[in-house]
Amino acid sequence: MKYYVYVLESEIHGRLYKGQTSDIDKRIKEHNLGKTKSTKGYKPWRLVYFEVYETREEVLEREKYFKTGSGRAFLKEKLQKK
Repeated sequence: MKYYVYVLESEIHGRLYKGQTSDIDKRIKEHNLGKTKSTKGYKPWRLVYFEVYETREEVLEREKYFKTGSGRAFLKEKLQKK
């Protein structure tokens, strides 16, 4: 099984959301349907970045990193290059 760490951007507010899942398409649909309390007020969302990992432990560690100051700086640099 593959695991994904992902970053969504609110199309209206520009806010970023970082998460992890084993089914990225289903998870993005859930965010856009308002099924996630923390993101429902900022929809619609679009996928702007993701990485794939082999284990749940790896993906949880990467998600945790993305939520740190250095992780946010890493994402800011990555997303500016796109």
